[in-house]
Amino acid sequence: MPDARPLSIATEDGVVLAGESSGAGSAVVLLHGLTGTRRYVVMGSRLLERSGHRVIAFDARGHGRSTAAPEPGAYGYARLAADLAAVLDRAGIERALLAGTSMGAHTAVRFALEHPRRVTALALITPAFEPSSSTTGQGLARWDALARGLREGGVEGFVQAYELAAVPPAWRARVETLLRQRLSAHEHPAAVADALEVVPRSRPFEDMAQLAGIQVPTVVVASRDEADPGHPLAVGERYARAITGAELVVEDAGAPPRSPIAWQGGQLSKVIAALATRAGT
Repeated sequence: MPDARPLSIATEDGVVLAGESSGAGSAVVLLHGLTGTRRYVVMGSRLLERSGHRVIAFDARGHGRSTAAPEPGAYGYARLAADLAAVLDRAGIERALLAGTSMGAHTAVRFALEHPRRVTALALITPAFEPSSSTTGQGLARWDALARGLREGGVEGFVQAYELAAVPPAWRARVETLLRQRLSAHEHPAAVADALEVVPRSRPFEDMAQLAGIQVPTVVVASRDEADPGHPLAVGERYARAITGAELVVEDAGAPPRSPIAWQGGQLSKVIAALATRAGT
């Protein structure tokens, strides 16, 4: 971002988070997903800044230009939520709209449950955590395989472990390109491998009923399973039902194949901007 002002935030356990602040107005904080960086929420869109918002984006610990955690296990949601608090404090922000993708969505939920007065609204993009799901078994084995592939073979090892053959043909090339771009953006790939093992084993909250405690305007942006089976539409629907007054946003069923709203930075920014208006920020 040409007018972005760099942020460097030291956490209580010694991690240095790399981030940036751009624009002016009510605060919007962007939280990316596992293996992503701060670019991979609104994909470079400037609509939020043009809509009168100060946008804060930062790389999660071990990701992008942020440093690795001091211990391989220090990537769980308690740490991620504490990092978000540190960013808000360092940026001088008392309250903010939180817009998070996948891991970032789960981090936003945990933070909102712990610090409700610091959140003006929530944009939860492709949440995937389901409290009733087991944290053992085949699902974790896949995450461990991705971590092992990244450690042993770098970007190529990760891509091979991802099993692109399981991705629907209409999206396979797009997904492969995105994977290579994302995984090439990290200064500490071994730390990302650690996060791949820890984050899926961490629980941002314990029961879906807890989401009823969220009392701020919320939008849940889900994707249909044909394009993004790793973030099931059914899970997004459950979040929208559990949070009072939450709006569910998803592309129309039966439409010609196109990128999900969650993959379109401009369209996603419009959803977030509309949420900010609804929240009066």
